Amino acid sequence: MEVYTTENEQVDAVRRFFAENGKALAIGVVLGIAALGGWRFWQSHQDSALTEASASFQQANQSLTSNNAKGVADLEKFAQSNDNNYGVFAALQLADHFVGTSDFANAEKQLVQAQGQAKEDNLRSLVNLRLARVQMQQGKFDDALKTLDGVKGEGWTAMQQGIRGDVLFAKGDAKGAREAYSKGLDSKPSQTLQTVLRMKLNNLAS
Repeated sequence: MEVYTTENEQVDAVRRFFAENGKALAIGVVLGIAALGGWRFWQSHQDSALTEASASFQQANQSLTSNNAKGVADLEKFAQSNDNNYGVFAALQLADHFVGTSDFANAEKQLVQAQGQAKEDNLRSLVNLRLARVQMQQGKFDDALKTLDGVKGEGWTAMQQGIRGDVLFAKGDAKGAREAYSKGLDSKPSQTLQTVLRMKLNNLAS
């Protein structure tokens, strides 16, 4: 790299640089401004789309509380057409509705859809926990265990192991269930979860 000993030489060097590269710099600045404008437009569009999705979700969710076929159909349509967190929330609501009517097949369908839509690990873990419960209700024990493998994050360990223990116990594997409940307790969960897991362990011992 050249070393410049006077301010005039430095100024001349800067001038030569801009004379040789000025056009490229100008294009770069224009592209940068365009990209920034495009990014802001995209952000604005995303914010607007999420606001609309939020309002539509509230409306569809209220329709579900009427507990009629149209309310269910409206929320199903919303869940299918919104590939974002609101679509996941809608599918979770529908799954709860179907569980309440003992329609576990449709509950599983909604949760599988939510599983594919969830982009965030915590939300995906929540979906997987609920999906595993529904699969267990249908006697799909191996599917439930596989679904539980998709639960990530230490904060979910106690619930994950609690459900794993339930599934293993339902399969007739009392030893595996005991190990799962113990792992859940070792993760130092909330007091409520500790109580539940200890009760399950005590039931195995009786």
